Amino acid sequence: MRIVICPDKFRGTASASGAAQALAAGLLGPNQELVPVPLADGGEGTLDALGGANRVSLVTGPLGDPVEAEWRLSSGAAIIEMAQASGLLAAGGSAGNDPLSATTSGTGELIAEARTSGARRIVVGVGGSASTDGGLGALRAMEPLVRFSGIELIVACDVQTKFLDAPSTFGPQKGATPAQIELLRRRLTRLAELYLEEFGVEVRDLAGAGAAGGLGGGLAAIGAQLVNGFDLVAEELRLANIISKADLVITGEGRLDPASFNGKVVGGVASIADQHQIPVIAVVGSAHPATEIPKNLKIYSLTEIFGQDRAFGDTQGCLTQIGRQILT
Repeated sequence: MRIVICPDKFRGTASASGAAQALAAGLLGPNQELVPVPLADGGEGTLDALGGANRVSLVTGPLGDPVEAEWRLSSGAAIIEMAQASGLLAAGGSAGNDPLSATTSGTGELIAEARTSGARRIVVGVGGSASTDGGLGALRAMEPLVRFSGIELIVACDVQTKFLDAPSTFGPQKGATPAQIELLRRRLTRLAELYLEEFGVEVRDLAGAGAAGGLGGGLAAIGAQLVNGFDLVAEELRLANIISKADLVITGEGRLDPASFNGKVVGGVASIADQHQIPVIAVVGSAHPATEIPKNLKIYSLTEIFGQDRAFGDTQGCLTQIGRQILT
């Protein structure tokens, strides 16, 4: 029995690779061929899904302190995960963040270093950001921008959020108060006008422009292509071909909700498996009760089976135990 194990991260408790390994430990048996394929949707974990880091750079963190950010350069192509340089975790979470001053400068420094190091194709995975600066910090760090002429710049988005919706959608999780959210929205409104004046690009209506607090829009203003992060990762890994040869597919994520079927890993995997008529299981940390589950998808919820304390405190142990149950 060939089983493809292709989860996303369980945010805060297990990486995608850790989740895949834990599930595999429970599934391992004499009649199983296990194929782990850790996935991502453009947010945290994208770097690992696309080969892992082979470089580390010291850059400006989201609140101005230096941070060590991992990234990858191979055969003229660079993979950058903005959360490494400008992520909310690097700012100390929502409690430690300053949502008004948090910046994407470090991400811009990584992009500039990738260009200087010879990259002709640069993929920037966005998600998990601390900032809502509309990408202005990144663009300033990348100057002079003319040197990116002829560079293929791709932004792997994990959401479809519009530019001016970024503050209200993501501001609360970054620690922003209602007053700060309104201020951030006014800032982005003016910034969108500046981008239109300077670059001739209207970012306000672009799907994904609000990703990472508007970083998607800032990079789009200088010619970057905004793409669905899951689709990019799936194409790079030839996921459809891998799934087509499976007898069973197991995916998963920390929280299943309606957004899981709008460009995210679980929905994307379920769609590919359905096209090939392969049975698919999703193991999730928890599931929102309003989520409409596709008919071809069977759900295992760790919180329902093990309780919240254990599901969050020993996620990998729970995943291994679920692995043993799946085939019984």
